[in-house]
Amino acid sequence: MIRSHGPRLLLVSNGHGEDLSGARLGQALLQLGAHVVSCPLVGHGDPYKRLGIPVAIATRSFPTHGMGYQTLGGWFQELGNGQTIHGLQQSIIAAGLAHGHDGVVAVGDVVPVVVARLSRRPAFCYLVAYSSHYEGRLRLPWPCGQSLQSKRFLGVFSRDQATATDLSAQLQRKVEFLGNPFLDAVGVNAVPLPPLPHPRVGLLPGSRLPEALNNLALMLGMLLHLPQQQGRGALGLAAALVKDITIDHLQAVGAQQGWRLQRQSPRCPGAAAMELAHGSLRVELYWGRFADVLHGSQLLVAMAGTATEQAVGLEKPVLQMPGAGPQFTPRFAEAQRRLLGPAVFCGMGPPGSMANAQDTARLLLLLLRDGDVPAICLHTAHGRIGPQGGSRAMAQAILGGLG
Repeated sequence: MIRSHGPRLLLVSNGHGEDLSGARLGQALLQLGAHVVSCPLVGHGDPYKRLGIPVAIATRSFPTHGMGYQTLGGWFQELGNGQTIHGLQQSIIAAGLAHGHDGVVAVGDVVPVVVARLSRRPAFCYLVAYSSHYEGRLRLPWPCGQSLQSKRFLGVFSRDQATATDLSAQLQRKVEFLGNPFLDAVGVNAVPLPPLPHPRVGLLPGSRLPEALNNLALMLGMLLHLPQQQGRGALGLAAALVKDITIDHLQAVGAQQGWRLQRQSPRCPGAAAMELAHGSLRVELYWGRFADVLHGSQLLVAMAGTATEQAVGLEKPVLQMPGAGPQFTPRFAEAQRRLLGPAVFCGMGPPGSMANAQDTARLLLLLLRDGDVPAICLHTAHGRIGPQGGSRAMAQAILGGLG
């Protein structure tokens, strides 16, 4: 961790993707001379810890990981298991901790915004959870809009230009779009995947267990619908896995559909040491190399939130497969398509059905052959995500606002 005698800032975020963005923003603030600590309101704040940013509060994790709001059942589950009360307690603690800091940076939605307002400290907000692309005109939940109009908020940053323009008019104040810090997390291709003579498709089943395992099972089932002659022999497949997915998990998930987990001798530096095999299909398995899989794939099959946004930002086409949730439900997938625009595609048919698997396999091959797709992805990346370097640009604006 970089130690500093600059302004003391408290980063408050409420979700896995929000923590990832907050950590990158915090890293940029540290590099510019600020002293930064974090308050992740949901989960353990692992992205902060990986970058050496202290976590100032005790943390807990819950089964829905803060995604229960999408369904009535999920909302009752969060209420019943204490997540709602825990989140309220964390918010009160964060607001109190802010008193010893020169400013608060809220990353996420209405919850960290309210925490920043209640802290009575100079505040900034990166409103990553909301976009005007969802509805055409953003309707901020109460009391988010009223809080952002407070003079305590010295800077408000949006996740795209459409939202910046919309909110500047609604709030009667300047809202800036400076890029998205989450894109900086995948800016570097550390260890390139081995080059292939044919396209590679990346699989992004998500980061939360057990949902990620269920998602991977749906993807493996979909791949079995690829034509024997047209798609299987001329296609590379690479799965980006989180460390929580174990060998035992993969053996169990693969065995249900006839996939065999096996070791392979890496052909060159950066190659996978393990794969799932089914006939002529091979899915190479990469743990902790998410950015490498993104950079090395021509198309991503995704059942994820922030990971999908990062893929779009890198000008990659994305093929969705909605699942059972709690995160990547049909409702979430449909909202994601509105958010990210024409670079995101989805097969027909009910989630988890053979019809959906078949149509997704058909679309996969079609997208790889469509010569118009790269231009669509380039335009979408610029318009919906923006350039890399958002972390530093936002950090500079925050420190400039503090004077």
